[in-house]
Amino acid sequence: MPDQEKSFKAKVLLVDDDASLARLFQYSLTKEGFECITASSGPEGFQKAKQFLPDLIISDIMMPNMNGFEFRKIVLEDSDIQKIPFIFLSAKSGEDDILEGYDLGISDYVVKTAGPKVLVAKVTALLKNLEKEREKAVSEIHKAADNISMKVVPDHPPDVEGFLLSHWHLPFGGVPGGDFIDYFNIDPDTTVIILGDVMGKKWGAWYFAVAYAGYIRSAVRVILQNAKELSAKTIMTEVNLSIFHDNRIAEVFATLSIVMVNNKTGIAKYAGAGDLPMVFFDASERKAEFIMSNGLLLGFAENGDYEESTVKMDPGDSIYLYTDGIIEARDPLGNQLGKDYLLKMIELTPPHLNPIDFIKNRMNEFTSMKYDDDVSIIALKKNL
Repeated sequence: MPDQEKSFKAKVLLVDDDASLARLFQYSLTKEGFECITASSGPEGFQKAKQFLPDLIISDIMMPNMNGFEFRKIVLEDSDIQKIPFIFLSAKSGEDDILEGYDLGISDYVVKTAGPKVLVAKVTALLKNLEKEREKAVSEIHKAADNISMKVVPDHPPDVEGFLLSHWHLPFGGVPGGDFIDYFNIDPDTTVIILGDVMGKKWGAWYFAVAYAGYIRSAVRVILQNAKELSAKTIMTEVNLSIFHDNRIAEVFATLSIVMVNNKTGIAKYAGAGDLPMVFFDASERKAEFIMSNGLLLGFAENGDYEESTVKMDPGDSIYLYTDGIIEARDPLGNQLGKDYLLKMIELTPPHLNPIDFIKNRMNEFTSMKYDDDVSIIALKKNL
């Protein structure tokens, strides 16, 4: 595909009950560098659109049981696929059919008799314009990220007496996304560590994440100032209630991990929303284990059933918080890193090294430095 970005192989879903014609158009599109998936009916096309999330849908109009207009309508009703560009392909060229198609928000209309070359030309032009829009959006996001005063992730963690606190955050595509990190020093002895991941990372997720991170910060500060009894569970419960009852962010969910550590006693208290547990590394045993998080996603229900776990950190011990970009990272063969390998990396970390530096290097080796999501991990290690 001469004008397409080399690293971007666009996926096209072609829905047509005429098998011979579908094969002809599929051959022409594939020859030009597109990945073309076919379906022979509207219901099959809907399922494949949901499964493969193509960059473009092309559909015949005259099909049995469910015609193209009906297929287009069910696509528009589904939030996951409703914004995918859509082209009608039909033997009919009447004005009423064309107008009905455009009334349904289609991108273009191709008459079958025009032949494969016209279809390929229109597909190429449409996707080229789409790619330009994407590049423009990314450019605007980068500019905003450079200028905005509030960051999703701080440049450096605060100093914690007697501990080494460090983090690694790699935004997908260089654009801040759904992950956010924050730290609060309540007093000289107590530090709160926060790691979250906003659900749903699409083009607008960066703006969403920044606003959401700010909301979390504000909610936590208010709670810390007014709570009679401070605990990770209390903070989590109160933040969840604030979010659940705020209609401005209805149906907004996130994983969230909160750790409160006292640098005098070495006591760390942990509460989690979602299914990403904290990792505790016992230096004396050279053993890493998960401290489970059983609370519901933040904002999902009024009562998140949050629990609090406590660990006593001795010299050399460490705790880790991470988002799903870590355990869902893949090697060049498509194998997922997984939770077990994360534990193994932590156990193999040499005592004299910064654990984040070691894990970062091992992750980059495993993935060949190619990631499909934001990557975030925080390590807190008690000094020897």
